[in-house]
Amino acid sequence: MPWIEEQLQQAPQPSRAPRGVLDAACGTGMHAIALAQRGYAAAGADLSASMIERARQNAAKAGVEARFEAAGFGRLRQTFGTGTFEAVLCLGNSLPHLLSSAELAEALEDFAACLRPGGLLIVQNRNFNSVMTKGERWMEPQAHREGAREWIFVRFYDFDPDGLITFNILTLKREEPGSWMQQVAATRLRPLAQAELSMALNAAGFRDIQSYGDMSGAPFEAETSGNLVIIATRNDG
Repeated sequence: MPWIEEQLQQAPQPSRAPRGVLDAACGTGMHAIALAQRGYAAAGADLSASMIERARQNAAKAGVEARFEAAGFGRLRQTFGTGTFEAVLCLGNSLPHLLSSAELAEALEDFAACLRPGGLLIVQNRNFNSVMTKGERWMEPQAHREGAREWIFVRFYDFDPDGLITFNILTLKREEPGSWMQQVAATRLRPLAQAELSMALNAAGFRDIQSYGDMSGAPFEAETSGNLVIIATRNDG
């Protein structure tokens, strides 16, 4: 959040306060809620209606006002209106779920339409330059614990012949003193390289495109950065 807020200070300052920020692909809404707690006019959108319901519950629990709507990429301007926000966030490696250049172009044009002229876009993806060059199949496991319940998430890629990748998640769960249960889920991704995404942003009407290697503003290194974080500004026209 500190680095995101630092970037948001570059977004237009409306005559009305505060700045409006849309978190596209918001999941359970935690970024939007954190922004609302910091005084932003925050909203969130996600293709999953169940995620949006969870986000609304989380906002109510946190005691903040934030608008959450079930809407996927390409449907944001119809849902929230054009020129509504000073900034749009698209975090959590969400854009690679779009499996064609046409779908990507539609999403980026949708982001631009939601922004005021000069508005800010922040995108955070996995650094697929490194993944594809090195064939990095395995990601670091993650663990989570709540009381007697424990989860372990094992994540890995399959590199498909058509140039896409399959993202697999093996979830291990147990409640002590019980035994482990396991579940596997998979989804396909399009491994967006930095150059392709930058060109697509330019074609969608963005300028001042800057690339970083993480959410603290480290320089982007194609071979070593874990993430690709891009900041871009909507053209004034």
